[in-house]
Amino acid sequence: MSYFSDQTFKNLNQADFQAGEYESCIFEGCNFSNLDFKGCSFENCEFKNCDLSNIKVSQVSFQEVNFDTCKILGVHFNTANPFLLEFSFRSCQLDYCNFYNLQLKKSSFIGSRMLEVDFSQCNLTGASFQGSDLSGAVFDQTVLEKADFRNAQNYRIDPEINRIKGAHFDLDGLPGLLGKYGIKIG
Repeated sequence: MSYFSDQTFKNLNQADFQAGEYESCIFEGCNFSNLDFKGCSFENCEFKNCDLSNIKVSQVSFQEVNFDTCKILGVHFNTANPFLLEFSFRSCQLDYCNFYNLQLKKSSFIGSRMLEVDFSQCNLTGASFQGSDLSGAVFDQTVLEKADFRNAQNYRIDPEINRIKGAHFDLDGLPGLLGKYGIKIG
Protein backbone atom coordinates (compact mmCIF):
# COMPACT_ATOMS: atom_id res chain seq x y z
CA MET A 1 0.00 0.00 0.00
CA SER A 2 1.40 3.38 -1.02
CA TYR A 3 1.80 6.21 1.48
CA PHE A 4 1.52 9.88 0.52
CA SER A 5 2.12 12.83 2.83
CA ASP A 6 1.99 16.62 2.38
CA GLN A 7 1.44 16.44 -1.37
CA THR A 8 -0.86 18.36 -3.70
CA PHE A 9 -2.53 16.46 -6.55
CA LYS A 10 -4.06 18.56 -9.34
CA ASN A 11 -6.41 17.55 -12.15
CA LEU A 12 -6.11 13.81 -11.60
CA ASN A 13 -8.70 11.43 -13.01
CA GLN A 14 -9.63 7.85 -12.17
CA ALA A 15 -6.74 6.36 -14.15
CA ASP A 16 -4.15 8.55 -12.36
CA PHE A 17 -5.28 7.74 -8.82
CA GLN A 18 -3.30 5.28 -6.69
CA ALA A 19 -4.94 3.54 -3.75
CA GLY A 20 -3.12 4.21 -0.52
CA GLU A 21 -2.86 6.16 2.68
CA TYR A 22 -3.03 9.92 2.24
CA GLU A 23 -2.03 12.25 5.06
CA SER A 24 -2.17 16.07 4.90
CA CYS A 25 -2.71 15.95 1.11
CA ILE A 26 -4.68 18.32 -1.12
CA PHE A 27 -6.66 17.21 -4.17
CA GLU A 28 -7.57 20.04 -6.55
CA GLY A 29 -9.73 19.86 -9.67
CA CYS A 30 -9.71 16.06 -9.69
CA ASN A 31 -12.37 13.93 -11.38
CA PHE A 32 -12.77 10.75 -9.37
CA SER A 33 -16.41 10.07 -10.29
CA ASN A 34 -17.36 6.37 -10.03
CA LEU A 35 -13.94 5.49 -8.54
CA ASP A 36 -13.69 2.77 -5.90
CA PHE A 37 -11.60 4.12 -3.00
CA LYS A 38 -11.54 0.70 -1.32
CA GLY A 39 -8.49 0.24 0.87
CA CYS A 40 -7.74 3.97 1.05
CA SER A 41 -7.47 6.23 4.04
CA PHE A 42 -7.51 10.02 4.16
CA GLU A 43 -6.29 11.90 7.20
CA ASN A 44 -6.22 15.69 7.44
CA CYS A 45 -6.80 15.96 3.67
CA GLU A 46 -8.64 18.49 1.56
CA PHE A 47 -10.61 18.08 -1.67
CA LYS A 48 -11.18 21.31 -3.64
CA ASN A 49 -13.31 21.61 -6.79
CA CYS A 50 -13.35 17.83 -7.26
CA ASP A 51 -16.00 15.55 -8.78
CA LEU A 52 -16.52 12.64 -6.39
CA SER A 53 -19.91 11.57 -7.68
CA ASN A 54 -20.82 7.92 -7.13
CA ILE A 55 -17.47 7.05 -5.54
CA LYS A 56 -17.37 3.83 -3.54
CA VAL A 57 -16.19 4.36 0.03
CA SER A 58 -16.70 0.94 1.65
CA GLN A 59 -14.42 0.77 4.72
CA VAL A 60 -12.56 3.93 3.61
CA SER A 61 -11.20 5.98 6.51
CA PHE A 62 -11.95 9.74 6.55
CA GLN A 63 -10.32 11.59 9.46
CA GLU A 64 -10.45 15.39 9.47
CA VAL A 65 -11.21 15.60 5.75
CA ASN A 66 -12.52 18.84 4.23
CA PHE A 67 -14.49 19.05 1.01
CA ASP A 68 -14.70 22.51 -0.59
CA THR A 69 -16.82 23.24 -3.69
CA CYS A 70 -17.03 19.56 -4.63
CA LYS A 71 -19.67 17.61 -6.53
CA ILE A 72 -20.45 14.52 -4.44
CA LEU A 73 -23.60 12.84 -5.75
CA GLY A 74 -25.00 9.52 -4.54
CA VAL A 75 -22.18 8.54 -2.18
CA HIS A 76 -22.98 6.03 0.57
CA PHE A 77 -20.84 7.47 3.36
CA ASN A 78 -22.65 5.05 5.69
CA THR A 79 -20.36 2.30 4.34
CA ALA A 80 -17.15 4.17 5.25
CA ASN A 81 -15.04 3.16 8.23
CA PRO A 82 -16.88 4.73 11.19
CA PHE A 83 -13.76 4.86 13.40
CA LEU A 84 -12.77 8.51 14.04
CA LEU A 85 -14.91 9.53 11.05
CA GLU A 86 -14.77 13.30 10.69
CA PHE A 87 -15.34 15.50 7.70
CA SER A 88 -16.73 18.88 6.72
CA PHE A 89 -18.36 20.19 3.57
CA ARG A 90 -18.41 23.78 2.28
CA SER A 91 -20.25 24.88 -0.87
CA CYS A 92 -20.66 21.27 -2.01
CA GLN A 93 -23.35 19.48 -3.95
CA LEU A 94 -24.23 16.39 -1.88
CA ASP A 95 -27.47 15.28 -3.52
CA TYR A 96 -28.63 11.70 -2.80
CA CYS A 97 -25.81 10.93 -0.32
CA ASN A 98 -26.38 8.53 2.56
CA PHE A 99 -25.10 9.20 6.08
CA TYR A 100 -27.37 6.62 7.78
CA ASN A 101 -26.49 5.80 11.40
CA LEU A 102 -23.16 7.69 11.45
CA GLN A 103 -21.63 9.57 14.38
CA LEU A 104 -21.12 13.03 12.88
CA LYS A 105 -20.93 15.26 15.93
CA LYS A 106 -19.86 18.83 15.12
CA SER A 107 -19.73 18.14 11.37
CA SER A 108 -20.14 21.10 9.02
CA PHE A 109 -22.38 21.19 5.98
CA ILE A 110 -22.06 24.90 5.14
CA GLY A 111 -23.70 26.50 2.09
CA SER A 112 -24.22 23.13 0.43
CA ARG A 113 -27.01 21.61 -1.65
CA MET A 114 -28.20 18.37 -0.07
CA LEU A 115 -31.24 17.11 -1.96
CA GLU A 116 -32.74 13.83 -0.67
CA VAL A 117 -29.81 13.19 1.71
CA ASP A 118 -30.43 10.48 4.33
CA PHE A 119 -29.50 11.43 7.91
CA SER A 120 -31.66 8.74 9.53
CA GLN A 121 -30.40 7.63 12.96
CA CYS A 122 -27.33 9.92 12.76
CA ASN A 123 -25.84 11.69 15.71
CA LEU A 124 -25.43 15.25 14.42
CA THR A 125 -25.01 16.92 17.82
CA GLY A 126 -23.52 20.37 17.28
CA ALA A 127 -23.46 19.99 13.49
CA SER A 128 -23.88 23.07 11.30
CA PHE A 129 -26.13 23.26 8.25
CA GLN A 130 -25.87 27.04 7.85
CA GLY A 131 -26.97 28.26 4.44
CA SER A 132 -27.62 24.77 3.05
CA ASP A 133 -30.56 23.58 0.94
CA LEU A 134 -31.98 20.44 2.55
CA SER A 135 -34.87 19.74 0.16
CA GLY A 136 -36.11 16.21 0.75
CA ALA A 137 -33.42 15.43 3.35
CA VAL A 138 -34.51 12.67 5.72
CA PHE A 139 -34.19 13.22 9.47
CA ASP A 140 -35.63 10.15 11.24
CA GLN A 141 -34.58 9.23 14.80
CA THR A 142 -31.75 11.75 14.32
CA VAL A 143 -29.94 13.52 17.15
CA LEU A 144 -29.82 17.21 16.22
CA GLU A 145 -29.16 18.67 19.64
CA LYS A 146 -27.31 22.02 19.43
CA ALA A 147 -27.27 21.74 15.61
CA ASP A 148 -27.31 25.01 13.67
CA PHE A 149 -29.93 25.41 10.94
CA ARG A 150 -29.72 29.21 10.63
CA ASN A 151 -30.08 30.34 7.01
CA ALA A 152 -30.74 26.73 5.97
CA GLN A 153 -33.66 26.15 3.62
CA ASN A 154 -36.28 23.57 2.71
CA TYR A 155 -35.76 21.20 5.63
CA ARG A 156 -38.53 19.13 7.21
CA ILE A 157 -37.75 17.98 10.74
CA ASP A 158 -40.35 16.32 12.95
CA PRO A 159 -39.62 17.36 16.57
CA GLU A 160 -41.53 14.30 17.80
CA ILE A 161 -39.17 11.73 16.24
CA ASN A 162 -35.89 13.69 16.32
CA ARG A 163 -33.97 15.15 19.24
CA ILE A 164 -33.61 18.91 18.65
CA LYS A 165 -32.96 20.33 22.14
CA GLY A 166 -30.75 23.41 21.92
CA ALA A 167 -30.76 23.49 18.10
CA HIS A 168 -30.71 26.91 16.38
CA PHE A 169 -33.39 27.79 13.83
CA ASP A 170 -34.44 31.03 12.11
CA LEU A 171 -38.03 32.20 12.26
CA ASP A 172 -38.12 31.49 8.51
CA GLY A 173 -37.45 27.84 9.35
CA LEU A 174 -40.56 27.34 11.49
CA PRO A 175 -42.57 25.81 8.64
CA GLY A 176 -39.87 23.11 8.39
CA LEU A 177 -40.49 22.18 12.02
CA LEU A 178 -44.26 22.60 12.19
CA GLY A 179 -45.30 21.62 8.65
CA LYS A 180 -46.83 18.31 9.65
CA TYR A 181 -49.32 20.11 11.90
CA GLY A 182 -50.80 22.11 9.03
CA ILE A 183 -50.13 25.37 10.85
CA LYS A 184 -50.03 28.50 8.72
CA ILE A 185 -47.29 30.91 9.75
CA GLY A 186 -47.16 34.57 8.68
